[in-house]
Formats: sequence, C-alpha cells, structure tokens
Amino acid sequence: MDNLTYRRVLSIAVPIVLANITVPLLGLVDTGVIGQLGQAAPLGAVALGALILSAIYWVCGFLRMGTTGLTSQAIGAGDMDEAFALLKRGLLVGFGFGLFVIVAQWPLFWGAFYLSPASEQVETLARQYMSIRVWSAPAAIASYAVIGWLIARERSRGVLVQQIAMNIVNIGLDILFVLVLNWGVAGVAWATFVADWTGLAVGLWFCRDAIRTRIGWPAILDAARIKRMAMVNVDILIRTLALQAMVVMFVFWGAAMGDVQLAANEVLMQFLTLVAFCLDGFAFSAETLVGQAMGRGDRKLLRRAAILSSIWGAITTVAMVVLFWLFGTAIIDFLTTAPDVREAARVFLPYMIVGPLIGLPAWMLDGIFIGATRTRDMRNMMLISFAIYIAAAIPLIDQFGNHGVWLAMIVSWIARGVTLGIRYPALERSVVPTKG
Repeated sequence: MDNLTYRRVLSIAVPIVLANITVPLLGLVDTGVIGQLGQAAPLGAVALGALILSAIYWVCGFLRMGTTGLTSQAIGAGDMDEAFALLKRGLLVGFGFGLFVIVAQWPLFWGAFYLSPASEQVETLARQYMSIRVWSAPAAIASYAVIGWLIARERSRGVLVQQIAMNIVNIGLDILFVLVLNWGVAGVAWATFVADWTGLAVGLWFCRDAIRTRIGWPAILDAARIKRMAMVNVDILIRTLALQAMVVMFVFWGAAMGDVQLAANEVLMQFLTLVAFCLDGFAFSAETLVGQAMGRGDRKLLRRAAILSSIWGAITTVAMVVLFWLFGTAIIDFLTTAPDVREAARVFLPYMIVGPLIGLPAWMLDGIFIGATRTRDMRNMMLISFAIYIAAAIPLIDQFGNHGVWLAMIVSWIARGVTLGIRYPALERSVVPTKG
C-alpha cells in the first residue's frame, strides 16, 4: 500500500475499463444471431427476456460494491482471514438470492409482463427464454461478490479475463445452438446459461487462494460481521434504487416530449454510458485503495488514494469531452440514420460536453465513499439529491421542455457532488489510526 502511485491506480482501472467495453457484446451477439432467423417475435422475445432478468439481477448489484469496500478494509487492516471470509459470505448471499429468484420466478415474471405487456407470441417466447436462463441466476448474482472481491484484491485483470471467457463461450454456443442446431430462442437462453456459469467458474479460479483457505463456519457466520455487511448492502441498495428512479423518470419525462425527443435522448445517453464505462475503472480504484487506507487507519494515505484516482478520472473525463466536442455529430450520425432524431440530438449535444465535467465529482465520490463504507452518508445524500432533482425538474421541464429534462439531470449531479463533498471531511475524521 505504501507504493501508491499513478501506475498502481491505472493497473486497477484499465482492465475494468476494458471489461466494461466488452459488456455490450453479449447482448449484441444474442441480437445478431437471433436476428438471422428473419422474424421479429424471437428478436423481441430475447430483448424483453434479457431486459427483465437483467433488471432483477441488477437489484443485487449492491453485493459487488459492498464486497469491495469491506474486503479492501480487511486487507488494509491485515486481516486476511476476514477478507477470505467475506468472499465466502458474499457467495452465500449471492447463491441465496439466486435461489430465491428461481423459486419466485413465476410471480416475478408475471409482474414484469404486467408492467411491460407484449404480444402473445413475444411473451410466450420470452417466457421460454427466461425459464431456461433463470437457472443461472445463482451464478450471475454470486459473480457480483466475486468481481467485488477481485477488485478489492487488485486483481482486476481477472475480471477482464472472466468477461472475455463469458463472451467467447456465449458467442460459440450462440452459433452452435441457434445457427447449427436450430434451437431458436431456447438456444440463445442455453448459451447465456452456460456463459453465466462459466463466468462464475473463471472468477472463482482467480479466487482460489481464498477458496482453499479453511475458514470455519463460526467466522463466516459471525453475527456482528453479517450485521455490518447487511447494513452496508441495504444502504447501497436504497441509494441505487433512488439513482435508478432518477434514470427512469428522465426517460419518462423525455417520452412525454414525443418520440423524436425520446429517441434523441436515448442516443445521447450512449455518450454518458461510454463515460461511465471509462470512469468506473477509476471509481473502482478509489474503492479499493481508499478501503485499504481506511483499514490501515491512515488518513493521509486515504486522501492520496482519493486524489490520485480522481486525477486520472478527471484526465479521462476531459479526454472524453474533447472527443465529443470534435466528433459528437459524427457519433450521433453513426448511432441513428433518422434525420429528425439526428437534428434533435445535435441540439442537446452541448449537454454531453458540459455534463461529464459536472458529474465527475459525484461519480468519483461514490467510489471513495464505497471504499470507506460510509454507505449511510451515500444513502442519505442520494435521497437529498433525489428530492432536489424532483424539485428542480418540475419547473425546469414546464419552462424549458426537453432542455429542462437535461438541466434537471445536471442539477442532480451537482447535488450529489456537493452533498457528498460536504460529508467528505467527516469521512476523513472517521479514520481510526491503528495501534502500533
């Protein structure tokens, strides 16, 4: 930990950025292969089924963040037994949630289709897809814990290898099951099922030192540590649900502006997705290094970890903004061929120049607070920011239309950055120096 350098931050961040870039490939391959059947219903079924399952799994994303923060602190404190126990604890939680999804699949799927009705043919095929793929829920959700643990151990290359392995398996089996064996929608589901379990197996191989270490059940099921883990994860879950509510409201408000504005907003959201993919690497670096400094009780080291990660995050954000400024219109033209959508997206392109720079403090502070497991502050500041977002959106949208939709989102980023920034001094003061 003493050799905290810019290079060390990069060694954690770069594999995460590369892994993130490969994530859309799974959906792209599924869509491309099933699209070769030349029918709309199978394509819609796979898209809808994947969306529903991803939304269900996404709720368990707290497991990744909580595992990274707690494990980093255990490593910083030199408590490797607890670091190993946290992986096994996280796997138990992941498998538990996965089994719950399998058992509760009927009401979960019924509710999803009630909220997102589709044609009878699409729904029938989507249910076929989901009834197969749901059996990999334990693997998909437990992988959150594995990924969080690997990031905390600064083994982000393992995360990249895991993602590449999943893509290779998924692509190969998609081609075999759909194009060679003609299994249709079921073939896509089985390919993803195998890919999910393969991803978990590869991730566990990179965690083999922890798996082999004998940690007694009393340590794994320690009540006090389970309670702390639960509190951290619940706080992150509430924070993330509030964040997702902002995104959903952004989409709904954009939809109220008409189909063209909705499509233009969706095109521009791809710019923000690209920024998020890149910044995640440096936010994850902050989680790991801040957590380790917190575990060591080293306030100066914590501040250095926060600063170095944020500097790289800022450099990356500025580079992305310059890219959007120079080639933004070309990117829009690549993403859509509709003339009216292109024209509308260009009007709002300046928000892609300003927005990432304004949002940077919020995104980096998220990583810092996760590493320090100051999750109560994250939860409370997000709820305050959510209230500010609603209060700003109503008059802004009424006055400025779709410009108001984007301005309200920017206001929410400012609110998140300011509120977390106000709490940062308390985070530093909470560092307890270790004895000796």
